[in-house]
Amino acid sequence: MNRFAPAIVVLAMGTVTGLVAQNDVVSYVNPLVGSQKSAIGYGGTMPFVTPPFGMTNWTPQTRQNKISIVSYNYDDTTISGFIGTHQPAIWMGDYGYVTVIPQVGELRTTPESRKLSYSHASEVARPDYYRVSLGTGADGKIQAEMTATERCAFFRFTFPNAAGPRVIVEASRPGIAGLASVNSQTQEITGYNPHRMDAHLGPFALPNFKGYFVVQFEQPPMDMKTYGDDGSSHGAYAEFRPGQTIQVRIGTSFISIEQARQNLMREIPSWNFRAVQEKLHTIWNRKLSQLQIGGATDKDKTLMYTAMYHALLYPRVFSEYGRYYSAFDDSIHNGESYTAYSIWDTFRAENSMLTLLAPERIDGMITALLQNFKEGGWMPKWPNPSYTNIMIATHADSLVAEAFRKGFTGFDRQLAWQAVYKDAMTPPDGDTTRRWLDREEYTPYEARAGLTYYKQLGYIPTDKTDEAASSTLEDSYDDWCIAQIAKALGRSEDFRFFLKRSLNDRNLYNPALGLMNGRTSDGKWAPIGGEKDDDQNRSVSGWTEGDTWVYTWSPLHDQAGLIQLMGGVENYDKKLDQHFSGGHNVHSNEPSHHYGYLYDFDGQPWKTQAMVRKIAAEEYDASPGGLDGDDDCGQMSAWLLFTAMGFYPVSPASGEYMIGSPMYGEISLTLANGKRFRLETSNNSAKNVYIQSATLNGKTLDMPVITWEQIQAGGVLHFVMGPEPSKWGSKWRPALILAN
Repeated sequence: MNRFAPAIVVLAMGTVTGLVAQNDVVSYVNPLVGSQKSAIGYGGTMPFVTPPFGMTNWTPQTRQNKISIVSYNYDDTTISGFIGTHQPAIWMGDYGYVTVIPQVGELRTTPESRKLSYSHASEVARPDYYRVSLGTGADGKIQAEMTATERCAFFRFTFPNAAGPRVIVEASRPGIAGLASVNSQTQEITGYNPHRMDAHLGPFALPNFKGYFVVQFEQPPMDMKTYGDDGSSHGAYAEFRPGQTIQVRIGTSFISIEQARQNLMREIPSWNFRAVQEKLHTIWNRKLSQLQIGGATDKDKTLMYTAMYHALLYPRVFSEYGRYYSAFDDSIHNGESYTAYSIWDTFRAENSMLTLLAPERIDGMITALLQNFKEGGWMPKWPNPSYTNIMIATHADSLVAEAFRKGFTGFDRQLAWQAVYKDAMTPPDGDTTRRWLDREEYTPYEARAGLTYYKQLGYIPTDKTDEAASSTLEDSYDDWCIAQIAKALGRSEDFRFFLKRSLNDRNLYNPALGLMNGRTSDGKWAPIGGEKDDDQNRSVSGWTEGDTWVYTWSPLHDQAGLIQLMGGVENYDKKLDQHFSGGHNVHSNEPSHHYGYLYDFDGQPWKTQAMVRKIAAEEYDASPGGLDGDDDCGQMSAWLLFTAMGFYPVSPASGEYMIGSPMYGEISLTLANGKRFRLETSNNSAKNVYIQSATLNGKTLDMPVITWEQIQAGGVLHFVMGPEPSKWGSKWRPALILAN
């Protein structure tokens, strides 16, 4: 495994940019983490140069991205361009992207022919700046530098004294009806790319969709031409005199070419590369500095600040100075918008982390989901940028409920009720005539697949709907979220209705098995075998990316009910021990993320303390191969951030956080209200993982739970740590939900 050494990279960055100072936390971010397959896993991340939540992300392109392949892989040895991408995760596609390629010699436009060699020794990767030396053979090297703004990029290409230096702009790939045009008077290349790789996963054709771009050059080109009329590609290029440093700025838009130009003039009004970089550096440093870490090595800080960088990338901005293109009704609207919500993943911890790190964004993010509801008929579960029908349940309900619970009020609360009520009560079109297969193509919006049966039977039958058992358990949690929204709005009858229905998870508990079990429409227990185990490739056992062990503890809101079903805390604890000892905990996928914290519920929090430290040590590293599993728009990273801070939102819409084992001597968080919440430990180390005692603002804390209000009040949470388990927090039990 190639190890990342923060001190070396900091020195390299300092000599290049002069921006690194002793207290400059940006210097600890390594955007290469997660970009390499390793013994730990593969995070599917890319070294993005972008501000937090940037609309367009810029990265070197070592391979042609598509669904299941991202643009950059650490193990590749060549770069074929620099792409302005909107691909949010490895399992999703890109859309409206644009690629820029520096080149010398003869014109080469295909990805294979235009590849240039590079080594990581020449590579500097930071959130605000990327630099690499590209080999051209006997012609020497091209130095490429890149920085960015929310919707635009700034490149600086230093060419060798060789013939044919040019900058190519690839508007679209073969078979895609993109467009590029040149204007020698304004020194511009403009165009658009209508490609949406995920278009087959949603119901809308979106004929007006395009990713627009404007490319401008500071140095006058000797010539500008288009290429690709033969169908091989669509693009244009500008040629320059040998030996020059060429500055290029690019504006992007989903509204129009003129809007892309306006975005560029707003965000990069001059040809000052350093000024743009310094501004982006300041943005990241200000945001990252909200978290301060004491008693940590440089490697620890790289681990933490890189996780924070990843957690602050999504969902991405999708509006442009008061207007946005809607990928739900194919029209332009006034307002603020976001996209790339990987909600099945991120509702667990990432969204909760954003309520702490970026609360100024939450109202806009919820408003964007509600606008999607108005324009497309439903809140989406995985917009990219339109409906994709990927994953199960309607966990936008959880995001809305969490916003209600935490006191966010800058969105239409009555519209929010309409949206979550429709999720819970209106089956999708063709609900009883479709299996709703995972990633089934060209279907209506899936919403809650099998809701018809859920309302009739109290569960979704495995012989009628795919992924039925998982959906039943996750729909139950969403019903609990809707009950909390109803309560906040004073809708008492609705509160009681959805609270009762939130206990549908209990209908799948099989006492003979001691685990959750799918059921068929006649009430019988479904097989618990393989996920796809019949000749029609149907999920007869009913699970999504898991099995009965992975999903038994998935009702986030109802652990007390599960304890009761299992016959008490001792049986719950034994079964949880079997889960971990049997190798069922798969941290690379989200359904297992809260499991390490579940011992808090059965009176043995010392097991949680040991387990979460073990998972953090085994599944994360400050190296390119340091993420076990797709980061999924920050969810993997958010888990690490919460775990390092010592608490985690097992049931995120509850506003409660279960306490684990803080990883460092001190972590402090600057809150939006100006207060600071500081977590301090005594005797903390890799061996001293067990909490011996705790105080909150000097008062004894004897339960393994803290609340949103306690964090927002600021102050000090102090733990005394030790090498042996203690009985701290062991008397606490969760309250049982009773629905009359």
